[in-house]
Amino acid sequence: ITMPAKEVKTGGIHPLNHVVNDMIDIFQSMGFDVVDGPEVETDHYNFECLNVPADHPARDMQDTFYLGENLLLRTQTSAAQIRTMETRKLPIRVICPGRVYRADEVDATHSPVFHQLEGLVVDKGITMCDLKGVLEQFAREIYGKDTKVRFRPSFFPFTEPSVEVDVSCSECGGKGCRVCKGAGWIEILGAGMVHPNVLRSCGIDPDIYTGFAFGIGIDRITTTRYKISDIRLLFENDKRFLEQF
Repeated sequence: ITMPAKEVKTGGIHPLNHVVNDMIDIFQSMGFDVVDGPEVETDHYNFECLNVPADHPARDMQDTFYLGENLLLRTQTSAAQIRTMETRKLPIRVICPGRVYRADEVDATHSPVFHQLEGLVVDKGITMCDLKGVLEQFAREIYGKDTKVRFRPSFFPFTEPSVEVDVSCSECGGKGCRVCKGAGWIEILGAGMVHPNVLRSCGIDPDIYTGFAFGIGIDRITTTRYKISDIRLLFENDKRFLEQF
């Protein structure tokens, strides 16, 4: 009875889950609901309804794993947004966190399995100003109140106009360092106004309703927030790494 007890080790929350929980709290405080969708999707929801027909070159950027002619592992959680627009009454304000898949080569910044949180707002009178306000608030909640946000023109088939969103490097304050590769900025997400074709495919009149959407790489937020140099560390389950969190 006097022998020392066996040490009981208590588990902790994975850094990815830490970030997901924080992101959900931030967007819920702005009035967003959380929705989910299947990881095995149909071509219809993953591509066709998102203004990416079978012959669209944008499919090359989202090469994924097919389970049949029309079944595939989803390349983005935008498919859940389409399902939401088909089933929910307007106005809509939702976020869709989850795991997604693409046929990427594994390296320090890419993985065939990664995580996204996508957001969608559809209502009357929604403009680019609403999108900028939401994303600027999110960036300052995640990285700190002094964070600067930059919007650059870009292209996504399901939004028009489209932007890439960068934040000032939290390590150097925008001066340039190893973390931001000397640029002073770190790209964290893509966004834009929902394309009229996407609204029409869900039975929503784009002459009456407008909306914005954004997609955030949770793994990118995690690695920049915790200064993790290699994305593979998040998936290797090395206790020496995970015990730091």
